[in-house]
Amino acid sequence: MDISLDLLGNAVISGLLLGGFYAAVTIGITISFGMLDVVNIAHPAFIILGSYIAYLANSTLGVDPILASVVVAPAFYALGAVIYQLYYVAFERHGDKPLQGLAFFFGLLFITEVTLVLVFGVDYRLVEAPYIGPSLHLGLIELPGRLLVPCLVALAMVGALHLFTSRTFIGRAILAVAQDQMALRLMAADPVRIKRIAFGLSIATASVAGAVLIVIQPVEPSIGRDYIGRVFAICVMGGLGSFAGTLAAAMILGIVESLTATFYGPSWTPAVAFGFLLITLAIRPSGLFGRT
Repeated sequence: MDISLDLLGNAVISGLLLGGFYAAVTIGITISFGMLDVVNIAHPAFIILGSYIAYLANSTLGVDPILASVVVAPAFYALGAVIYQLYYVAFERHGDKPLQGLAFFFGLLFITEVTLVLVFGVDYRLVEAPYIGPSLHLGLIELPGRLLVPCLVALAMVGALHLFTSRTFIGRAILAVAQDQMALRLMAADPVRIKRIAFGLSIATASVAGAVLIVIQPVEPSIGRDYIGRVFAICVMGGLGSFAGTLAAAMILGIVESLTATFYGPSWTPAVAFGFLLITLAIRPSGLFGRT
């Protein structure tokens, strides 16, 4: 019985740490899809791009991958601002064209993947850092460094974004832009500029999420596709546009996946996780923190 409790405790802790990682890779979708109604299906590809930049900085310069991701985050922000401007000029300015916009982001997804394949090949790449191998032991509970550090980074990133959107004028404008653009104009704020800033922030988070990913596991160019369904599911489950909801949904999904993998086997994980998502949405269609 003690062994079962030990196994259960470690599975729950591992699920919480995994949930932190899921929050990191989902927070950009929470901004672009949840707040701006922009279905950026290419977001996981930008995460993988962040992984490879962290890999280059780590393998050639010996820089910590997470530190490297923070340094290049402004460049990702600028990339996101340019992408949104192209999206706005080509699609959004001419009215709501969801299918054309989706095709635009699918194109970005495949262009990014193909570019990474041409430059790096299809081999898996990994990074080295002092915290990747060791684990922190608290009694019978084991905290692997490769999961603990990314989880702490994810919590810091979610907390920083929450403070930005709740305490600054631009942040509150981002929260308002998808709800009432006319009211935003009356406040002397340009909705297009606000959306450009928000989308830039969403892509900037991909830089950090990419470093977090490559710390946890080796990556190759197409691995981002494994997370497309999961990140949108977490975003919807948490309640569109809610940072707290995204974090809560990511933690819950991480725990569900960890318990399933521990007691029933990894092959059951996707079915149980998405089944739990469907049950949650059936009970609360607006998501955990969504507006009813």
